[in-house]
Amino acid sequence: MSSRKSKSSNLIQTDYVSQVQRILRERFCHQSPHGNLFGVQIQYKHLVELLKRTAIHGESNSVLIIGPRGSGKTMLINHALKELMEVEGVSENVLQVHLNGLLQINDKIALKEITRQLNLENVVGDKVFGSFAENLSFLLEALKKGDRTSSCPVIFILDEFDLFAHHKNQTLLYNLLDISQSAQTPVAIIGLTCRLDILELLEKRVKSRFSHRQIHLMNSFSFPQYLKIFKEQLSLPSVFPEKIFAEKWNENVQNLSEDRSVREVLQNHFNVSKNLRSLHMLLMLALNRVTPSHPFITAADLMEANQLCSMDSKGNIVHGLSVLEICLIIAMKHLNDIYEEEPFNFQMVYNEFQKFVQRKAHSVYNFEKPVVMKAFEHLQQLELIRPMERTSVNAQREYQLMKLLLDNTQIMNALQKYPNCPTDVRQWATSSLSWL
Repeated sequence: MSSRKSKSSNLIQTDYVSQVQRILRERFCHQSPHGNLFGVQIQYKHLVELLKRTAIHGESNSVLIIGPRGSGKTMLINHALKELMEVEGVSENVLQVHLNGLLQINDKIALKEITRQLNLENVVGDKVFGSFAENLSFLLEALKKGDRTSSCPVIFILDEFDLFAHHKNQTLLYNLLDISQSAQTPVAIIGLTCRLDILELLEKRVKSRFSHRQIHLMNSFSFPQYLKIFKEQLSLPSVFPEKIFAEKWNENVQNLSEDRSVREVLQNHFNVSKNLRSLHMLLMLALNRVTPSHPFITAADLMEANQLCSMDSKGNIVHGLSVLEICLIIAMKHLNDIYEEEPFNFQMVYNEFQKFVQRKAHSVYNFEKPVVMKAFEHLQQLELIRPMERTSVNAQREYQLMKLLLDNTQIMNALQKYPNCPTDVRQWATSSLSWL
């Protein structure tokens, strides 16, 4: 009887944990439309007001949302659109077109995407247009409903706006902004970019048609606010089905925020990057460690997640190298120490390696020169070393000047974690880096 009870309680616990993970993952990946906006309330109010003027009063507008990556530009526009669509009579009347500069790499592809998102493939059919402007104006004309004075407002969201400025003659931007200036279909053009000099990229005719409205998002919150965000992001909502579990979880989150080691981790994170995307990454890694047998996040989980976030990618590459390749990296570092960071070539590295082999002939296998050359080329492919200048066809590979892209600390840290590293190789590295 008791085993049956424990089984059912384990199942309930598993169910709670999976629900917690689902709710928090949706929040961290910005898939939840109910998430909170932090420190951008003024900008949010401004954007919603602007969208309402287009959607309800038929007034054309254009605006740029500028901010560094991870500052919440996409989240801001998604929240604003969600609020707009909740206004009575707007959702069935307003059309949205989402374009991305990374996907729509030229105006032809962008126009096809606009046609698809406006569901006008059947209207366009096999018609042939003389120009881009003619094609776009035909699309917007097709959206007019009833009499010509009232037509469907269209909201264009252009992600990676700066990439559209590199299109030939900036035709798409010119025509969209031209429509926003004329008394045609009401449109709102919202550009999202991380470039502060975006207006400098626009042609004179495009710039003159832009409203010059800009919304700047800068992560300007302090550490106490950052700590508050940490608590809010990890806390479970009041509507969570199991109130007792939710209270325990939220109490644990409160204790974590007061823990000294957690605060140190968050302070380091805050000093490196204030953006919430990196905080979400940290919390996501910590959340992955939650299981039915370990139902609450601990300080150790956050510390381990922080180590994963701040892990050195080049150091990780070194862990997977062969002993020969490790020896070549140590030889390069030895040359850097002797010649004060001057570039080296393969022959110099090979000679240094040979000196080591002769000293330690009993423990290190002496590889043939072509094998060592192959290992050297592999290090170049992994971008741990790079050539100082472009390689010419006639140049001898052995004498091409190279530079090492690892520093002493990275090499020593990688060697400490390197599995089954020969003692002689480790001692050689320590001797060559004795000044550390």
